[in-house]
Amino acid sequence: MVVLKTGRELQIMREACRISAGALKLIGSAVEPGVTTAELDRLAEQYILKQGAKPNFKNYQGYPATACISINNEVIHGIPSEKRKLVNGDIVSVDLGAEFNGYHGDNAATFAVGDVSSDAKRLMDTTRESLYEGIKAACAGSRIGDISYAIQKYVEARGYSVVRQFVGHGIGTKLHEAPEVPNFGTAGRGIRLLPGMTLAIEPMVNLGGYDVKVMPDGWTVLTRDGSLSAHFEHTIAITSDGPQIMTIV
Repeated sequence: MVVLKTGRELQIMREACRISAGALKLIGSAVEPGVTTAELDRLAEQYILKQGAKPNFKNYQGYPATACISINNEVIHGIPSEKRKLVNGDIVSVDLGAEFNGYHGDNAATFAVGDVSSDAKRLMDTTRESLYEGIKAACAGSRIGDISYAIQKYVEARGYSVVRQFVGHGIGTKLHEAPEVPNFGTAGRGIRLLPGMTLAIEPMVNLGGYDVKVMPDGWTVLTRDGSLSAHFEHTIAITSDGPQIMTIV
């Protein structure tokens, strides 16, 4: 069931989203060669707790950390580790969120570690830009498929592929609510977008094919062909004045 949020609920969500965005920005500023993914995770957790919120990924369905930190051909859900150091040329995708007064924020971005290849830069740029194409399509009266189609069209026109096994989602008092928001689909299809809906739109884009596989840890998702992957996400609200991005600082 899709839950429409009141103005008061959106106010609380904006604070959860502000905290989520602040934690993501902090991690981005700390990304450099030699840093471990566990160090980045601790930074995010400390920041979220100091803001009076709590990490909403930690212990969610058994996930052991505050942030999902995925490197190179890891698409999503990479588990932070003291043994995992960032290396010059890596790209690292960070996905995290915060819960504040019972409401959730969720966002992601892919960061360059030092000097990265031109292929990696173009992949990251395309993924980021496709997110904003999806957001532009998220207008009251449109349909979920309009978001999906906008992302897919933008990505595939540039020779990349969108992951199909994992999708965006509604968000509110639960981290994952209805509806699902695929990054591929047909314009004019799916449920209608109404003011008060809140969505986490999150294209995951691969340099190669869209097939993925899950590692034995039960969490880390890799591209099946070993190609690079990038991931960007914002939590937005559907309003009568157009889509509003809430995960901003």
